Amino acid sequence: MIKKRSYFKSRSLPYLLILPQVLITLTFFYWPAVQGVVSSFQLSDPFGLYTKFVWFDNFIALFKDPLYLKSIATTLFFSGSVAFVSITFGLFLATMANRVLKVTTLTRTLLIWPYAIAPAISGILWLFLLHPSYGVVAIFIEDFLGIDWNPLLQSSHAMLMIVMASAWKNVSYNFVFFLAGLQAIPHSLIEAAAMDGASPFRRFWTITFPLLSPTMFFVTVMTIIFSFFESFGIIHAVTQGGPGGSTNILVYKVYQDGFIGLNLGSSSAQSVVLMSLIILITFLQFKYVERKVQYTG
Repeated sequence: MIKKRSYFKSRSLPYLLILPQVLITLTFFYWPAVQGVVSSFQLSDPFGLYTKFVWFDNFIALFKDPLYLKSIATTLFFSGSVAFVSITFGLFLATMANRVLKVTTLTRTLLIWPYAIAPAISGILWLFLLHPSYGVVAIFIEDFLGIDWNPLLQSSHAMLMIVMASAWKNVSYNFVFFLAGLQAIPHSLIEAAAMDGASPFRRFWTITFPLLSPTMFFVTVMTIIFSFFESFGIIHAVTQGGPGGSTNILVYKVYQDGFIGLNLGSSSAQSVVLMSLIILITFLQFKYVERKVQYTG
């Protein structure tokens, strides 16, 4: 096999070509990250004109604040719920779409579309459906199910609404990867199991699901990251962290304390904690969950 390689007459040309990307990465990623870490150890005025190093005082104050501890618990519950719902429905829809259908292409296209919707728009759509005054679904829940539905006042209702909005937004993303994983599984394995008398349910759990474990691992990591960060637009458009802070997840509390409360030191410390929590969860997933992943090749 002949390998083709690119050669540059000038040694500086390759570095010149990647220079714009390096500058963009340093300017918009690494520099703000370093500034955020430095600011987390400082106490400053709202305009950042006066700063004073207070070392770990911002972090100590955070973990003594019951509202912040509640926000951590809310975030973990929210992210776990979004991951479970979106992965379950994404896998179910991918399994159904993988079957031979006359409108397969149209069906798959329609199932992918929700991912193109902005998070804030997704939140507004679900708010129109579940608003206690004019929501079509809310009216059905009250009239036919007899439930006094009010996400504007009930904490559990508000959490359920943003979980559904976030999960619906992310189902399409999971659907694409699960569908690709299902199509990569050799049909001969499924046919052999069927000839041996295995039921569709057993074929799925003993053959299909184990072979999907790399895809499952990937979408789990990505869904958790999505629920920690990209759900900000949904919460900001729908609940603003309410009622009573019941939907005030960590990323939204960073915004509230930093942009509304103008407590820059505390907000930066919360950003560091949030990023550390994401790194920890991802590390634990790679360390313990990936061991059960079965790679084929």
